Amino acid sequence: MKLSTVGIDLAKNVFQIHGIDQHGKVLVKKQLRRDQMATFFVNLPPCLVGIEACGSAHHWARKLQAMGHTVRLMAPQFVKPYVKTNKNDAADAEAICEAVSRPNMRFVPIKNIEQQAVLALHRVRQGFVKARTAQANQIRGLLGEFGLIVPQGIGYIASRVPELIEDAANELPGPFRVLVQRLLDHLKDLGRQVEELETQIQAWHRASDLSSKLAQVPGVGPITASALVASIGNAKNFESGRQLAAWLGLVPRQHSSGGKSNLLGMSKRGDTYLRTLLIHGARSVIYRAGQKADPCSWVNAVVQRRNKNVAAVALANKNARIVWALLTHERRYETGYTRVIETV
Repeated sequence: MKLSTVGIDLAKNVFQIHGIDQHGKVLVKKQLRRDQMATFFVNLPPCLVGIEACGSAHHWARKLQAMGHTVRLMAPQFVKPYVKTNKNDAADAEAICEAVSRPNMRFVPIKNIEQQAVLALHRVRQGFVKARTAQANQIRGLLGEFGLIVPQGIGYIASRVPELIEDAANELPGPFRVLVQRLLDHLKDLGRQVEELETQIQAWHRASDLSSKLAQVPGVGPITASALVASIGNAKNFESGRQLAAWLGLVPRQHSSGGKSNLLGMSKRGDTYLRTLLIHGARSVIYRAGQKADPCSWVNAVVQRRNKNVAAVALANKNARIVWALLTHERRYETGYTRVIETV
């Protein structure tokens, strides 16, 4: 009997393998070291391989696909219900093997090397942005202990703090002035790192035709467009624009029972980074639309019925659907586009 389905529990050095035949009989249940993985799978006939979407999952998926295997990645939360016993590597591999064979299982698209490289730029940039914000808050907090209050906003740190540490009228000790200057230098270095990474992302954005198309949508800039293209990959993996919006966590959370529908706030599932970019872009559009005060505007109509936070999520949801349509049908964004329904 030959293997038909294999589940792999990934790790850093030791991987757990669980393989079954077409009748569900267990044929393989063993551990492999990292250097044994390629040798083991290259000698196997093509089969279905299931992997949890975790660290190095996309790398192994690409390698196994090159060997002729059919690889499916699954989110860990969808695999967990299939764990029958206490958690260990063998039980996890068995659960992965069972979950990948389910006909209604949801799979994660496999990213290529270019997508992972672009997303790495985004992740590192986001890390520097968080570190820059934390550094600015630390400077503000330390000065506040001496009664020197700096207004909120990272721009005030660079404009107000140098004057405060050079002012001889305040009671700041000399070593503390040197310390704050060191923190300011670190803040400037973080800002420089963010700008350099943004330059690289924008260069990739200009070279990508798909990313340039998405940037024409109001509320979607180069950062958001490049992140969407790199994360979504082939948009045809999603059946509709609503499925993409649900994948980003921009649809209502449902808690219904007994035939009574009950919709709550947005689900917040999926990639937090992409969802944040879309919502922040929507807030910018709402701000500009409020300045025009056009009552016929869709955005202003939503703001009048609900609050701005709800309108921002609604617009982000709408933009996600537009992004799916542009990528799937290979079109460019047209302002005021209306769908033409052909009648027979």
